[in-house]
Amino acid sequence: MVRQGASLSVVAINIDSLIPSDWDKRLKLILMPLYKNKTLLFIGITTFLVFAVLLSIRLGFFEKNQNEHAFIAQADLLSEKDTWMSIFLNDHKIGFSHSIISKENKGYKIEEYVFMKINTMGLIHDIYVKTKGNVNSDFTLRSFDFKITSGRFDFEAQGEAKKDILSIQTKSFGDLRKTDIPFKNKPYLMAGLVNAAFAAGLKEGEVFTFDVFDPASMSQVTVLLKTDRKESIQIGGIKTQAVKVFLTFKGTTQMLWISDKGEILKEKGFLGISLEKTTKNEALNGMPVQASDDLTKIVSIPSNVVINAQEKVSFLKIQVEGVKLDSFNINSERQIFNNGILFINKETIDDLYEQQGAYKPDIASYYYLKPSPFIQSDNRKIQTIVVKVVNSYDPPIVKAKKLVTWINSNIEQRPVISLPNAVSTLENKAGDCNEHAVLMAALSRAAGIPARVETGLVYLNGSFYYHAWNSLYFGRWVAVDPLFGQIPADATHIRFASGGPDKQLNIISLLGKIKIKVIEYR
Repeated sequence: MVRQGASLSVVAINIDSLIPSDWDKRLKLILMPLYKNKTLLFIGITTFLVFAVLLSIRLGFFEKNQNEHAFIAQADLLSEKDTWMSIFLNDHKIGFSHSIISKENKGYKIEEYVFMKINTMGLIHDIYVKTKGNVNSDFTLRSFDFKITSGRFDFEAQGEAKKDILSIQTKSFGDLRKTDIPFKNKPYLMAGLVNAAFAAGLKEGEVFTFDVFDPASMSQVTVLLKTDRKESIQIGGIKTQAVKVFLTFKGTTQMLWISDKGEILKEKGFLGISLEKTTKNEALNGMPVQASDDLTKIVSIPSNVVINAQEKVSFLKIQVEGVKLDSFNINSERQIFNNGILFINKETIDDLYEQQGAYKPDIASYYYLKPSPFIQSDNRKIQTIVVKVVNSYDPPIVKAKKLVTWINSNIEQRPVISLPNAVSTLENKAGDCNEHAVLMAALSRAAGIPARVETGLVYLNGSFYYHAWNSLYFGRWVAVDPLFGQIPADATHIRFASGGPDKQLNIISLLGKIKIKVIEYR
């Protein structure tokens, strides 16, 4: 935990008091049965998505597309603020946030500290998030500093706005990486923008559209803000009037209640996640000993049939209801979607063993040979492993099998909540489906095999769970699951998104809505 200033030091002391002295011993006892049951060890993407949407709405960087004058005309009306909020999951407290807005010579300094205890597969994960931003008097962004820590995993990003470029540097276990992201409109820091917007006096019924840069996913998305009417809410047992605001993001809606002073009093999102303004003492205390609801189970989708030996399923036919899939990249070499019916066929790979040398990638697949902030295929340690594990004369499919075997032998299968990246996974030698997928992608790219991360659902023990795996290019794309050791992956792997964290965020609109009916499998 990084301690920044007096306020954060207080947070750190209170957090430490929540963790029992025999935590490591208890953790090992909890994990022991999981190690013996591999089928329980793939979940992880669900909590990443829930956390990412929470961060991207409350902590993201926004670019205004319309009605810009309404936000900046009276931004100087914003006063300094120091706000504490409790975070709940289905009325069960799981954490708190601390937001600070202070005036500077050139504008404002905005800070946001978040701590959450998240339950996945019976394990409690402590998550620490720090976001700082320096903004101009009109709240346009000058610089930001973002960090997320969970156990042994951490990820940092710093950025500075220069003309029409957001220049970003990321850091994970000493791996430094620079990225420049262009923007057309001036970026804003959301943690202060909402307050500034309401200090500027938004009217009922106004609608605004934003392009968002989210440091958690290193991507830009669109958010719709709509101002509703005033209504009475209870905060700390006291009734107060507040303006209700809707934020629509990736097909989900977050509701905020804003006071006449521009303070966020309450937030309510999907899957039962909510935040409520409180005092410092109440925010820091009252963390329950009993675990909250398991997020992986909350979002799982019951199956109408029991599928036995799912690892052998070569064909799956399902009916998809409850969501629109127009914006999803659902059709692929192994999937065909037509009129609500999805057909999935497991690939055949026998002919791939006869290949000599790598296929020359086409323009579309060449992109998936490049390193990225989360898939650091040019990292020296990643490349050293590839040299040791595979032979240059191996057919690509053999290289892939050797890499999957190495991952299964060297990376501990353990649920993790963090921003998955290959270097962090390699250094910690542990992770769930996300970590296995990004590491497999990095190793494959370093070995000359185009690789991407696939996200969607997979069948297990009577339900469909959210999961991440890979697709590798051997002249054609083939689904590969490094966590399950499957090449190719079985047909119960249902892909809804392909690519990095920015693509994974698309799955948010499915959570709690999608319904699946198995029509046929074999």
